[in-house]
Amino acid sequence: MTIDMHSHWRPPVLIDALRARSEAPLIETGDDGVEVLRSRGGNTEPVAEAFDNLEERLAVMDRQGISTAVLSMFGIFQWIEALPVDESLAMLRAHNDALSEICAAHPGRFVAYASLPLVDQAAALAEFDRVMELEGIVGAIVPGNAFLTYEDAEDFRPYLEAANRHSAILFVHWGPRPGDAWPRVAGDSDNMSARLFTLDMQASLSADMMTLCYSGLLEEYPDARIHIHNLGGNIPFEVERLDHRNVLDTPDQPLPSSLLIKPNLYVDCNSLGAQAIECGVAAYGAERIMFGTDGTEFGCEWSVKALQEARIDDTARRAILHDNAARFLEHLATLAPYQEAAE
Repeated sequence: MTIDMHSHWRPPVLIDALRARSEAPLIETGDDGVEVLRSRGGNTEPVAEAFDNLEERLAVMDRQGISTAVLSMFGIFQWIEALPVDESLAMLRAHNDALSEICAAHPGRFVAYASLPLVDQAAALAEFDRVMELEGIVGAIVPGNAFLTYEDAEDFRPYLEAANRHSAILFVHWGPRPGDAWPRVAGDSDNMSARLFTLDMQASLSADMMTLCYSGLLEEYPDARIHIHNLGGNIPFEVERLDHRNVLDTPDQPLPSSLLIKPNLYVDCNSLGAQAIECGVAAYGAERIMFGTDGTEFGCEWSVKALQEARIDDTARRAILHDNAARFLEHLATLAPYQEAAE
C-alpha cells in the first residue's frame, strides 16, 4: 500500500570484505570474542547489530504496510565510494549484485539504487551501465555535494547523461564527493549533531534544489529522473522569502516559486513533520512528493504520523504514500500492485 523511496540498507554482503581489511573501517574480534565493526573514529558496534537482516526488514515492512522499499547504501558505508577504484569496485559490485538478488528473490517488494566508485568516473559510468541491466536496479545514489553549485554540477553531467540514456533515477543524497572535507561541522562544536544532521544537511539540499531548478540543467536531460530527500531541504519554508528578494534584487528574473516544479524532479518527505509536508505541497504540489523512512521502523512511524496530521486531502495523502512513487518507478521495475498490497 505504501512505497518507501528512502530505505537505507547496511549491506551484510560486505562483512567478509571488511574482515579482510587491515585498517579501519574494518571488522575485528574483540577481547571478549565478539566481532565488531570499528569505524575510523574508533567507535565499535557488534556485527550482529551493524548490518541489516532481510527477514527483519520484511517484517517491518509488513507491520507498517510498506509494499515496496527502494534500497540504497546507508551513509556510514559510503566511504567505500571514495576508495581507490582497485579497492572500491569489487565491494560496490558485490553490494549492487546483492541488491539485485534481493529484488529478484522478492518480486515487487524491493527495487534499489546502486552505488558507484566515484573516484574514477569512467569506472563509475561503466558500473552504472552494468547495473541498469540487473533486475530491480532503478538508478544510482550520488552525493549532494555534486550539485551545490552549477560549477559543481558540470562535473556530474556524465551521470545525468547516463541516467538520461537509461531513463534512470539519480538519488541525490546529502554527502561528500571523494576528496571533500567532511564533515563540515567540527566534532567538538556545540550541538554538533543538530548542526550537522539538520542545519547543514537541509541547507545543502536547498542548494542542490537551487542548482537543479534555477539553471535549466534538468531540461537538457528530460529522460533522467532526480530524487532529492528531506523535501529538498528548506526550500518549502523559504520560497516566499526567495520570491521577496527576487522582486527586490532581480525583478527581471522569474520568481523562484515558478521554477521549482520540474517534470523529472521529485522529493521525499523523510523525517519531516506535518507542517513541513503542508509547506512542501504548497511549494511543489502533492504530485512531486514521495514517502520515505530512512529504512527504519521509527522513521516509518514518524512519516506516517506526519502525513496523517498534515492538513492535506486524502487524494494528496495517497499520492504521497504510493501513487507518485509508482508513477516515478513504473517504467523501471515491477512493483507490488496497490490493491494486492492493501489486502
